[in-house]
Amino acid sequence: MERGGDRLKRVRERLRLTYREVAEASREIAARHGNREFSIALSRLADIENKGTLPSIFRLYALCAIYRLNVEDVLGWYGVPAAGLAGEALQIRLNRTHMSSLGVGSRVVAPEPADAQVDWSRTTFLSQAVRRFGKMPLSFLNGIEVREFRYGLIGWEDWSMYPILHPGSVVAIDDRHRKIQSGGWNDEQERPIYFLESREGCLCGWCTLSGRRLIVQPHPASQQPAAVFEYPREVDVIGRVVGVAMLLQSRRHRTARQARPPSAQPGA
Repeated sequence: MERGGDRLKRVRERLRLTYREVAEASREIAARHGNREFSIALSRLADIENKGTLPSIFRLYALCAIYRLNVEDVLGWYGVPAAGLAGEALQIRLNRTHMSSLGVGSRVVAPEPADAQVDWSRTTFLSQAVRRFGKMPLSFLNGIEVREFRYGLIGWEDWSMYPILHPGSVVAIDDRHRKIQSGGWNDEQERPIYFLESREGCLCGWCTLSGRRLIVQPHPASQQPAAVFEYPREVDVIGRVVGVAMLLQSRRHRTARQARPPSAQPGA
């Protein structure tokens, strides 16, 4: 595989930049940021291009700025698949529901275990689309503009809003809608779901505000009790869930959960 340094050298030569010009430009970047780590000495640039020396994160930033390169692309030259970071994260199962700072506006792969026997439920269309297209923008999955929202991941052991929100789902959160809605829906599909954060962690659910008491109600199918918080001292409403990309589950995972007695089923 062609080395990252060779590609950087080719870009520099195409731009007809000398080592000295690159070094001077990097010193200007360092001066603007007040950090000498952005500066690239002549000898260091030669080592990056000819000896395979890895540039530091500061020098990589400087080179991308000088050469007008996308950082994700250059990381890929060094074998780091940055564009797949969000999809990579989805394959690491975290049991607790949490916020995500990943750039989910990038392309996301909904991973499926190799040994999974797919449950052909209403999420089947998603599975077919993933197999057909491989990678899809998250906006294709939920029909929203991804950069306008914050995102959360439903923990793999969080069954509190199942079957509306499957464990492992990615949810889009509109933090402009933090006020608890008290009515106006016709059924559970229309009732707003809120994403919240307390000292114990994050959770999702239907909410009722009674004075200073905020009641977070899980889906009845979860057989879990409602959580009650003093609001706003004990819990923060991050926003309203406005979109979801749900991962398919294997029959084996679902069967294992159904085999547990209600008291043994995990919570959020």
